[in-house]
Amino acid sequence: MTSLMIDQFSCRQDNFGVILHDPLTGETASIDAPDGGVIARRLEQAGWELTHLLVTHHHPDHVEGIAALTEAWSPEVIGPSAEAGKIAGLTRTLSDGDTFEFAGRIVKIISTPGHTAGHICFYIADEDLLFAGDTLFALGCGRLFEGSPEDMFGSLARLGELPDATRVYCGHEYTQSNARFALTVDPDNQALAERAKQINDMRAEGLPTLPTTIGFEKRTNPFMRTGDQSIRKHLGLEAASDVAVFAELRRRKDSF
Repeated sequence: MTSLMIDQFSCRQDNFGVILHDPLTGETASIDAPDGGVIARRLEQAGWELTHLLVTHHHPDHVEGIAALTEAWSPEVIGPSAEAGKIAGLTRTLSDGDTFEFAGRIVKIISTPGHTAGHICFYIADEDLLFAGDTLFALGCGRLFEGSPEDMFGSLARLGELPDATRVYCGHEYTQSNARFALTVDPDNQALAERAKQINDMRAEGLPTLPTTIGFEKRTNPFMRTGDQSIRKHLGLEAASDVAVFAELRRRKDSF
């Protein structure tokens, strides 16, 4: 079995589009549909036929392209059962722990409420791939539009249990801003300081900062390091619960 081909590209203001393609079967999936026109052009340039559309959550910048893409290719459109009433065009809805097959590989659904109440991630263990939508970002996490700090903390904890080598594709290019914030709450983290410099260099050259990995995030993402004593001391929350530390980090990032 050959590895999946992955085409990651920028669209809208700061969204990422991601297309998966299996050269053996021809099966092709788009992760979310932020911009139907851009995605269609990438598919046509590559000569690929869209067979699957995998939707993480209902926000407009992740679903607005569904109609155009389904009209052009009629893919299977798979999304969260909990948000079925908010996403037009779904042909299949799945919940936490459900699986389906894509190009001979098992894709597992991981429920990650927080950013939205029904957000899901798509995990392909055979390829060490996680498509995290707006739950986990490089050096950050999604805003809590519909969920609680407890929800998002639990979601990130679940993702943190995946193998460190898991490659993470996220919905947005927020890494440079996230790095600036992370340094304000974890200033003694040498790995973070080195990563922030690398990120600045990459962005100066116009390069994307994704994918990241679960291992990178566990070492440098403050939202996945709530037990770190240096962060806790900096926040004045040495004896607080992990959820309380997370909530304070999210509160600070919201106004950063």
